[in-house]
Amino acid sequence: MFGRLGLLCLAGMWLCAAPLMAATSQNDSLVKDLSQVASGLNPQALSDAVAAMQCAVNHGAQPARRLAVIDYSQPSTAKRLWIFDLQTKRLLLRDYVAHGRLSGENFASQFSNRLGSFQTSLGLYRTAESYRGKHGYSLRMDGLEPGLNDLARERAIVIHGASYVNPSLVRSQGRIGRSLGCPAVRPEVARMVVDKLKGGQFLLAWHSDPRWLSRSALLACKSPRLAQTTQRLLAKKS
Repeated sequence: MFGRLGLLCLAGMWLCAAPLMAATSQNDSLVKDLSQVASGLNPQALSDAVAAMQCAVNHGAQPARRLAVIDYSQPSTAKRLWIFDLQTKRLLLRDYVAHGRLSGENFASQFSNRLGSFQTSLGLYRTAESYRGKHGYSLRMDGLEPGLNDLARERAIVIHGASYVNPSLVRSQGRIGRSLGCPAVRPEVARMVVDKLKGGQFLLAWHSDPRWLSRSALLACKSPRLAQTTQRLLAKKS
């Protein structure tokens, strides 16, 4: 009887673990494929982006066609934005991106989710609708990280083109220009970035700072608030 019961318990444990094992295997395969075209991107940033994206999907978000990663541990003088096509496993763009003016000079080191902080918010975002505003053709986003970036809408954190995202400024000021917290891009690529990312894609604003890594609910993928936040954002779209 004990042997039969033990076998039944093991079978139940295996059935429960099978979906997680399959998702882990898929994540590893995707990371491996994307790493082949992700020259210059921190391998941990890519791995975390795929893991956070999969966690969001597991909590009710629809799968995406594209994934963007910003490595804010790199200086603003580096091309630290990558956009990947998840279906073809191709790199669509690698380019410059700004950080908030109060996040730092050439290197971003301070991050905030507060209104009026003028700082970058780290974490996973779900892109939403494109629109035309004071910065031209732009893209709204929703932050999926409780306490880290879930005030993105209220803070008007959007992707837009900006003339200050210009590598020629490096000679005079040692960095590109800074935003009020938005991941601004060069005007020359703004339309392409918005068009490729609009409509429910994922973007991870990443940093190697262990203080953020330990606070990210999506990287841990076990916060009770995570499902609530994801469902609330999904409800706003319906």
